[in-house]
Amino acid sequence: MAGPIHPRLFQRGGATRKYLVASVLLGVVTAFLLIIQALLISRAVTSVFAHYGSEGARPAGWAWVIGGLVAVFTARGLLSWLDSWLAQRSAAAVKSQLRRDVLAARAARPTSDEVSSSTLLHVTTTGLDALDGYYSKYLPQLGLAVTVPLIIGAALLITDWPSALIVAFTIPLIPIFMALIGWTTQKATARSFAVADRLTNHFADLIEGLPTLQAFARARAQRKGVELTETKYRSATMRVLYVSFLSSFALELLASLSVAIVAVTIGFRLVYGNVSFEAALFVLVLAPEAFLPVRQVGTHFHDSVDGVAAADSAFEIIDAAAAAPAGTQPVGDLADQPIILEGVEFGYCEAGPLVLPGVSLRLEPGEVVALAGASGGGKSTLLGVLMGFLAPTDGRVLLGGLDLAEADVAQWRSRVAWVAQDPGMVHGTVGDNVLLGDPSAGPQAVAEALRAAGAEFGADKPVGDDGEGLSGGERRRVAVARALLRIAAGGTRLLVLDEPTAGLDADTEATVIDAVRASGVGALVVSHRPAMLAAADRVVRLEPAGAGAGVDGSGIGGSGVGGAGILGSGGDQ
Repeated sequence: MAGPIHPRLFQRGGATRKYLVASVLLGVVTAFLLIIQALLISRAVTSVFAHYGSEGARPAGWAWVIGGLVAVFTARGLLSWLDSWLAQRSAAAVKSQLRRDVLAARAARPTSDEVSSSTLLHVTTTGLDALDGYYSKYLPQLGLAVTVPLIIGAALLITDWPSALIVAFTIPLIPIFMALIGWTTQKATARSFAVADRLTNHFADLIEGLPTLQAFARARAQRKGVELTETKYRSATMRVLYVSFLSSFALELLASLSVAIVAVTIGFRLVYGNVSFEAALFVLVLAPEAFLPVRQVGTHFHDSVDGVAAADSAFEIIDAAAAAPAGTQPVGDLADQPIILEGVEFGYCEAGPLVLPGVSLRLEPGEVVALAGASGGGKSTLLGVLMGFLAPTDGRVLLGGLDLAEADVAQWRSRVAWVAQDPGMVHGTVGDNVLLGDPSAGPQAVAEALRAAGAEFGADKPVGDDGEGLSGGERRRVAVARALLRIAAGGTRLLVLDEPTAGLDADTEATVIDAVRASGVGALVVSHRPAMLAAADRVVRLEPAGAGAGVDGSGIGGSGVGGAGILGSGGDQ
């Protein structure tokens, strides 16, 4: 945040601008109430001193003064509640939109490893929750810092111009010191957020790998690493608190000295009769209120910096997805069109080796092609390129005659049924997970899909978070059933499977193979299982970069265009 306002967060506040404007208007009304309050207090005190010594006499209109003060206090309380309600509505709307955009950006690039799941969780939960301070306190307070001092300054100018002149010269000092302290606070907070993110990822990795560490008796050895990261986070957090307390002290001291200057000067002028007692008291009651909105900006800035740091991380995720090339050409039906990979190359970094050093492949409608080869040969990467999650560094993917780089990738994915090696599951039942393939399907269709996938369990079997309650093989059968249900709904032209029969017995594997062949759509299967490879129409073998002379499983000519592996051309390979 280079200035007092984060430009992108302010733009995001466009949808809630009416709340922000209403909040500032409430602050302006509160400023007029403060003027009325100061006027009533000064008149009440001067009337008491004027009638001091008169037995039985009460100040004239004292009931109206007391009633007016009660009314002002009540109105200020109601306005404060309304302002808090408007601020919370504003913050909730923006946070909800930001979370949706972050999740949409992540869903658009699910294979990206630039942002870990732990970072994503940290940003979208506690990170963006801290935006409450920015939208509900900091932004409205900025508006008040501009309007309220002007209104109160005008009242002081009418009442006593020398005091108004002192206030006008001392108020600008607060933003200057506030900016100097704010830059330091922003750097310290960004450092604290980065350390917290590192601690989150470290702890998540540790929990995920705990069974392995426990098996090799290395779990206790990780305690030192967690303690070191925790110590760094504690130090970074304490530095933020140190700067925050120091800045609050500095701003309070500056505001107090400014009010003291007004009090001293008006006191001398009162002694020499240059100002009335009522006017002097009115200025003394009202002057601190001119500094309060500006001083509160600094306080609320510290409340907002955590949220701003999280928002910057959220915008990085959103921008990365927006920067990815996206085509707009509509994808046709593809019912009788082949899917062709022409010299597809891909590398995860510019200077590193190619994972896919020139792969050519032709997949006809209804054909089953198996991808085989050693681990690290690029099989999963090839699937990511085919589904549009990864953009090839060279070559192209043709959907009939349309280049995937120019196609509407969301429309293309609607033509694909995908079975991952580790399928995702939602909390509920097996039926709930199968219905993700076609939410409009009925119970009979779900049962048929499960039966075709070789599942011996029913649709009512409960499923916990992350597939808890299902074995690895059962999860794959649920995923296959989900894909078959999607194909049955119509419109799907390609079935992509990554190790669909791993962990299955021979009979169940044969059932899954039969279901794949009976689906009627083109299928690209990654597998190491001999039965799966034998059932395929063709087998394309990929090897790690530099291990072979080329990959060409296309049937479109040539003996290879890369440097990775050999091809097969029959189900016996």
